[in-house]
Amino acid sequence: MSCLNSGLKGGKVQASLFVVTSSDCKFHLVSQGGRIEKTVDAHKGAVLTGRWSHDSSALVTSGEDGKIKIWSKSGMLRSTLVQSGPCVYCAAWSPESDRVVYTSGKHLIIQPLQPSTKPIKWKAHDEIVLKLDWSLVNNMIISGGEDCKYKVWDSYGRLLFSSSSTNYPITSLSWSPDGELFTVGSFNLLQLCDKSGWSHGQEALNYGSVLGISWSNDATQIAVACADGHVVSAHCIKKRLEWNEFEVLLVSRKTVHVKNIINDTQDVLELRDRVIKMSLGYNYLVIVTSTQCLIYTSTNFNTPAIFELKNPSVSFVQQCETCFALVDGSSVLVYSYEGRQVSMLKLPTQVQTYMLNSYTLAISPDVVAVKDGKDERVVHLFDTSTGRLIDNGSTITHSLQVVQVGLSQCSDMRERYVALIDKNRDVYLIPVSDVAQVKKLAAMVQAVEWNQDCNMLCGLRDNKLLVWVYPRTLFVDANILPMTMTEHDINDSGKNLTLLNYIGSRACLRRADGSKIFVPVSLYPLTLHGLINNGKWDEAVRLCRFAKNNSLWACLAAMGMHEKKLQTAEIAYAAIREVDKVEYLNHIKSMSNKDIRAAKMALFCGNFGEAESILQRAGFIYHIIQLYMDSFDWERALDVAIKHKTHIDTVLGFRQLYLQEVGKKETSNKFKQYSQGVQIQWDKIRAKVDAELEAVGDLN
Repeated sequence: MSCLNSGLKGGKVQASLFVVTSSDCKFHLVSQGGRIEKTVDAHKGAVLTGRWSHDSSALVTSGEDGKIKIWSKSGMLRSTLVQSGPCVYCAAWSPESDRVVYTSGKHLIIQPLQPSTKPIKWKAHDEIVLKLDWSLVNNMIISGGEDCKYKVWDSYGRLLFSSSSTNYPITSLSWSPDGELFTVGSFNLLQLCDKSGWSHGQEALNYGSVLGISWSNDATQIAVACADGHVVSAHCIKKRLEWNEFEVLLVSRKTVHVKNIINDTQDVLELRDRVIKMSLGYNYLVIVTSTQCLIYTSTNFNTPAIFELKNPSVSFVQQCETCFALVDGSSVLVYSYEGRQVSMLKLPTQVQTYMLNSYTLAISPDVVAVKDGKDERVVHLFDTSTGRLIDNGSTITHSLQVVQVGLSQCSDMRERYVALIDKNRDVYLIPVSDVAQVKKLAAMVQAVEWNQDCNMLCGLRDNKLLVWVYPRTLFVDANILPMTMTEHDINDSGKNLTLLNYIGSRACLRRADGSKIFVPVSLYPLTLHGLINNGKWDEAVRLCRFAKNNSLWACLAAMGMHEKKLQTAEIAYAAIREVDKVEYLNHIKSMSNKDIRAAKMALFCGNFGEAESILQRAGFIYHIIQLYMDSFDWERALDVAIKHKTHIDTVLGFRQLYLQEVGKKETSNKFKQYSQGVQIQWDKIRAKVDAELEAVGDLN
């Protein structure tokens, strides 16, 4: 049985129409009132599967005759997707509703609806596959079969997890609506599992095989259909949260225990309604019940801030230092920790809130990043105080599908950065203040997390924890970026690790078996960030001299260049033996003109556009031209000269000298055109150049 529009409108079940399959070759369309609207002869033999697509536009059925058919909402046959084969025990839609995965003996097959597209087929189990499900949110597939195992796959058929053999075949599987959990049913057994595959716990039943499982829309309750006719309801409890010295445990539907492991104190929170979501971080505990949101501080668990929910179907909570985001079925709301609504994000129509999770939504004190629901290459940036797009429509459009979005948590919006991972597992860093600056940070990274106390970034790659002590180095001096990164070997932790958080001087990871491990990171980088944030540059230099660590020196050099602290940057570059950069910094320090000095600093960081803007505001047009000639960007140099109607002959003359030295002829039509009407007189050119240099006094 499947209901139309389930969980897609306003976060509530809008079951306007049910499909019920039967063993007499038919399926029935049943209204919400229980009246059979239509009965259709669908297959030869029993109809084993009937599921509505996620966009509510189509119905897929499979049967004992080995066929898979696509139907309209009114029950009209659209196409026969699979013509013949073994009995199809189960089928499921992809999140985009453009593909169907189905069982075929021991194999799983992903069949696109487009007839010209090749299907993906792989051997999934050692015996017949009986059940499967495809998550709408995380795009992962689970399968179970007569080999008594359940497995987790990605959308390309790659194995992510395989369980050990149970005592009986797997008879039912179901993803939770938020994609964080799934349930496995067998003979007299119900098992709750994390999306990574490891088991949270299991419950013994006495009603035979579990034949069907259905989740509530808030992912807290489960209805289980058993072979002897019983329907069992269950509630997910024992959820555990940890942050610093606090441990929070949901012990029952309405009771939460909070423990401080340092002083061994406990608080018991008795709530009026059942708990839907919990989030712990930044010294605040946020608990969402079916009617209210309660906000506790770590210093007082007796008097929370409380506000009534406008929409009780909350699917996700994300915290930052000053506020948190609450995602319900139709909107994303930003609240302060006093319980005051700060804003409601003005989401584009294509953003589907029920698909938002920790990988697709990130929040900082002033920015919220939301991945687009339709075009997965797009990330929208919102102002937390107004709920509107930053700069009247600021979006990041990447070249590939984005799989994870993260926001730095410290400093203000001018220093805020977005870290995103694309489909190729490449990490890119983007400043919120200028989304056009997209630079690649690393490759083949599985996940990233920003430090909650400073702008450090960590990532997982090949059983190694990578820590970028100062990621902004990518925009200041990319040549020393490798020196600012540290690697921590975690081979002993096994494969399929999950990066949970990065707080202070340790990163928390989860193994494939569900256990947590903590990877310690040096305290020196965290201390260095604290000193720089407080303007203690001399103390930062002394710290680096004490630590005798090239990584710290490289970070200090980049920090000094970013903050225009040339003396500190010079000391740091000298410590890592970057002699050419020390000489260049001395050259910059010797200049008396502040505009020229600022332009040279921008050039050092590779910001040609910024350098040109500085020189143009100061009226140094020739120096802009010289900048592009020195970098052999002759076309741009000529464009600047033409725009300002000066030094055209200078560009043409130096272009001729360059071609003579390299032994080539002119190929640019633009240079040929202007060469015809301009006479090169070197005496006049040198006189103009000398006049420009003399006006500045110290530009060589």
